[in-house]
Amino acid sequence: MSVIRQVPRAEITNETMKRYFNRLFGPDRDPIDEPGTATGTPGDWWSVFALSEDIFQHSVDGFALYRNPDRKLDPVLRELGQTRAGWVAGSQFVFSQHCKSLRGLGVPDDKIAAIPYWTVSDLYDDKERAVLAYADCLAGANGRTPDAVFDKLKTFLSDLEIFELTYITSLYTMHAVMTRALRLEFDDRDEPIVEVEAPEGFSALDFLGGRREDESKKS
Repeated sequence: MSVIRQVPRAEITNETMKRYFNRLFGPDRDPIDEPGTATGTPGDWWSVFALSEDIFQHSVDGFALYRNPDRKLDPVLRELGQTRAGWVAGSQFVFSQHCKSLRGLGVPDDKIAAIPYWTVSDLYDDKERAVLAYADCLAGANGRTPDAVFDKLKTFLSDLEIFELTYITSLYTMHAVMTRALRLEFDDRDEPIVEVEAPEGFSALDFLGGRREDESKKS
């Protein structure tokens, strides 16, 4: 569960929040007590973001912004960037949700499944590969981008489209980082990289001492 407080639905008075909660959870259900959304997520993103009215508003405005029909960027390219950002940042929530968005845009399942290993897949055209490479630069290299990536992007995207791609992919890198940090939705998972205990009877001191002894014999 979230590492910070979730706001009970009974405490929500903001009209924007009420509309979203009605849409996602019906007129009465509190996701704290009865988790679940139509896409299978618990729904605690909404209860945590309800801590701040203006941050909640800013976030949902961002959702509307990237879906705005005035956007020039191809929605499939946009979603490729968002999905890859989720994977690179290690957010199962962002990755999983935007896999669904890609599917909704008609992208085949094998192409979606190949996003984690796009660099060795032949399912993507040059345009898509450039977008995925740029998403890696944004989400995995903190924006450090080789000139060759921009040179390739500029062969098929306008400056405005590149700017939209940059903004939206970076926005979802932020969401990926936040959901992991706060352990929201599908990112409420234990840390997978931990020490594995040695078998009973193992002595680290004996191991190190033996290794030093072996090295002294070699010298």
